[in-house]
Amino acid sequence: MAAKLKKGDRVIVLAGKDKGKSGEIVQVMPAEERAIVRGVNLVKRHQRQTQAQEGGIVTKEAAIHLSNLALADPKDNKPTRVGFKIQEDGSKVRVAKRSGDVIDG
Repeated sequence: MAAKLKKGDRVIVLAGKDKGKSGEIVQVMPAEERAIVRGVNLVKRHQRQTQAQEGGIVTKEAAIHLSNLALADPKDNKPTRVGFKIQEDGSKVRVAKRSGDVIDG
């Protein structure tokens, strides 16, 4: 199956404690069906001090399941589903179902 959400996509959170928030995908983990989104699903981690880094409580993004994310429509920034379309030149592009706009390419 082709990837519907990719690194760099602007997404909106549909469910969970950060519902309604939006951000950019930093990393996608297809095997676990999860993604890390900038500024969303922040967790505090107690880090021990090492030579390389300082100790203390570090806030960082945790992975969120792909089913709880929806692509932000390029036209009106509202959540949309993703479809695929084969263009005349034979290339396959992602399309926003809400507006019909081509997402990439």
